[in-house]
Amino acid sequence: MKRILAALVLGSILIWASTDIFADPTTLTGTVTKVRDGDTIEVGKVPIRLSGVSAPEMNEPLGPKSKSFMTDLVMGKRVRCELDGSKTHDRFVGVCYLDGKDIGATVTAKGLALYCPRFSGGRYAGYEIEGAGAKMKLPGYCR
Repeated sequence: MKRILAALVLGSILIWASTDIFADPTTLTGTVTKVRDGDTIEVGKVPIRLSGVSAPEMNEPLGPKSKSFMTDLVMGKRVRCELDGSKTHDRFVGVCYLDGKDIGATVTAKGLALYCPRFSGGRYAGYEIEGAGAKMKLPGYCR
């Protein structure tokens, strides 16, 4: 099958997209300019919801700690995100990597996010620490 690749550069963000019928997810590479919470970052001006994990909201226990951890982890650093083509609210959804390591796995392994079975396909089940579910609530949309 013939595949056409397109690259778009927006400031310091590089976006790759495939346009064949079985399109690969779009890959976005750039610098994290904002951390909204433990599972949402902005790469340049593009908001990205980490797929398959659920961090507590800012008004919930561990919410500020989860955001702080994520900020220390990625703020101002270059990441690569593989977007799956979906969007939730104003955010694109994808799996993001810092130095080749999955950011969702990292925040989950620190006990500051839960894996979201409905969207993770089991990807993060082995990273969730024992007892994390007692400290955070899994949103209904994850079940």
